[in-house]
Amino acid sequence: MTTSSQNMMSKIIFYENRNFQGRSYECSNDCSDMSTYLSRCHSCRVESGCFMIYDRTNYMGNQHFMRRGEYSDYMRMMGMSDCIRSCRMIPMHKGSHKMRIHERENFGGQMHELMDECDSIMNRHHMSDCQSCNVMEGHWLMYEHPYYRGRQMYMRPGEYKSFREMGMGMGMGGMRFMSMRPIMGSYY
Repeated sequence: MTTSSQNMMSKIIFYENRNFQGRSYECSNDCSDMSTYLSRCHSCRVESGCFMIYDRTNYMGNQHFMRRGEYSDYMRMMGMSDCIRSCRMIPMHKGSHKMRIHERENFGGQMHELMDECDSIMNRHHMSDCQSCNVMEGHWLMYEHPYYRGRQMYMRPGEYKSFREMGMGMGMGGMRFMSMRPIMGSYY
């Protein structure tokens, strides 16, 4: 399946007001600045595919994973403090998932390879911290707390040498990741 045919299958509709009211904007790809289309955005409907939404432009700030469904008042449901400002379409990955997590920045300290979800790095790998990673296959969600709770961050394939530096650049301060899971085909 090509990327363009994946995009045709992914669709999210943003609405200015809660409960799908007001002007709307349909999106099937990344959008770095929603204000180009809507002055504000307080509800959305994911008709197909998966997306990350962000409360700041250029994929910055708090982010939240969205799959098929209706989100009539996402601020109340997800605890986000501002309206949606940007979104990123998550391409479907049909292969295996593989990520190496490291205890320290720049891939230092303990290293563990993951191929499936990990609900607690402390319980499963006796790591008190995860400060860098290398996503080798698939797309992943990292969570601030064990058992997939707290703030989230979307990780695409690539090397992430410092979560501390990356978090500051995204407006997320000294965020730590304590659990992670691959974004599987079943989410679509």
